[in-house]
Amino acid sequence: MPRDLIAALDIGGTKIAGALVDGSGKLVVRARRATPAQESGQTVMREVTAVLNELSGTAQWSRVAAVGIGSAGPVDASVGTVSPVNIPGWRDFPLVAGVRETVGELPLTLVGDGVAMTAAEHWQGAARGRTGALCMVVSTGVGGGLVLNGRLYPGPTGNAGHIGHISVDLDGDPCPCGARGCVERIASGPNIARRALEGGWRPGPGGDTSAAAVAASARAGDPVARASFERAAQALAAGIAATATLVEIEVAVVGGGVAGAGDVLFTPLRRALRDYATLSFVAGLEVVPAEMGTDAGLVGAAAAAAQHARLDGFGSPS
Repeated sequence: MPRDLIAALDIGGTKIAGALVDGSGKLVVRARRATPAQESGQTVMREVTAVLNELSGTAQWSRVAAVGIGSAGPVDASVGTVSPVNIPGWRDFPLVAGVRETVGELPLTLVGDGVAMTAAEHWQGAARGRTGALCMVVSTGVGGGLVLNGRLYPGPTGNAGHIGHISVDLDGDPCPCGARGCVERIASGPNIARRALEGGWRPGPGGDTSAAAVAASARAGDPVARASFERAAQALAAGIAATATLVEIEVAVVGGGVAGAGDVLFTPLRRALRDYATLSFVAGLEVVPAEMGTDAGLVGAAAAAAQHARLDGFGSPS
């Protein structure tokens, strides 16, 4: 029986998704459970195990060569633990050990969800074929990952490229991480909405105060809504330029719910990047939307596992 599939998990605050992924990035089997995020750590783990049991109960499981996990973070791949901000019951939780109880001795790789998204975009998406890339998820939080020298670079703990906690405003608002003026504190969806409300923006009759509602107002010409997105774009541009200056990336890929704002975000982002990425070796940096959509976490977890286990036929740009 060929070992031509990878089992992937994508764990976040709302869902625990699993899949068996083939060498073309196709999800040949899927499983999913809601995340009981406010319950105990063991209760959450039981749902992870239920997803794995559903996958391992299929005929295709015998073809699995490795297991990849992309989890909301922080994660610590060096010891196999996770501490997702949006799952309070998981603090230094031994996720890898828990998964091993189901998958046995299969090669197992843990990375943060931003790194998983990066692996997916490099294999199948907007960073395909690039030697150096920063891929970002801009949503409730801001995360990311790096491709260096044509390979995913997760770092020792699986968190490398976590751009959301680069400080871009030295006297800025305190961030929940403990620092000040982080990219996430300015550019995440909730903070875009918060700043718009503080500036006098008011939602429509439905009372929607999401970043998507702010984007709709900005698109319609509301100056406060537009200013909030421009401030977010400036913070993202500063973080992207700093990263590019350090490691000479070619492209920044931006995904997540906030990226759904389209030109409301990308036009001021590209304009601000010209002000920050001024040195000759970063001046040509491109910013493009992500392409992989909601399956990025699963496809990327598989790609990260393939790279770590040195499996041929997976995770290379197609």
